[in-house]
Amino acid sequence: MIRDLFISYLRVSTARQGASGLGLEAQRKAVADYLNGGDWTLLGEYVEVESGRKNDRPELLKALEHCRLTGAKLVIAKLDRLSRNAHFLIGLQEAGVPFVAADMPNANELTVGIMALVAREERKAISSRTKAALAAAKERGVKLGCPTGAAHLRQYGNAAGVEAVKQNADARAQSLRSLVRAIQASGITSTKGIAEELNRRCVATPRGGKWHASSVTNLLARL
Repeated sequence: MIRDLFISYLRVSTARQGASGLGLEAQRKAVADYLNGGDWTLLGEYVEVESGRKNDRPELLKALEHCRLTGAKLVIAKLDRLSRNAHFLIGLQEAGVPFVAADMPNANELTVGIMALVAREERKAISSRTKAALAAAKERGVKLGCPTGAAHLRQYGNAAGVEAVKQNADARAQSLRSLVRAIQASGITSTKGIAEELNRRCVATPRGGKWHASSVTNLLARL
């Protein structure tokens, strides 16, 4: 009988985390919990110590090549941590390697493709609003790059920056309006229940994490 083959891919953001193992053990546990015993073989583990903003993923490329050579399935501990990086998601979608995410086991190539498009558009929107807010502040005479940060900017008024952040959050909330209303119409009305249903449907928060009652409360307030 042929055993199922897996290759795991883990990622931490800093060299310090990589050296200390901080975050890696939790990811290894997530992979182990997903596999949960059974008749399988974990052929290898690839650990990426990299900034989430960088597009190069040498360890991921090695993991994907290992999968192609052996016919193994790639298992990722936490897809939600990578869901805002369009480059990673598109690469994963186009690799042609079967994969599964321990935190989003129902995710597939179509899901990842949609997440990639959303991540790309969100990054563009955030960049445009940030540039507009900085330009507006500069026109008002604000000296950008001040070491005292926001505390210094308040004396000039940073309404433009605050408004840009608010508009971005409002836009994200409106994009979820129909889904949230459908969940409520199905009889799930508590904030905890809505959070669980959003997580079940693999819908990430604006920051790419999981929903909780508190984050749903904020979402409903914007709606």
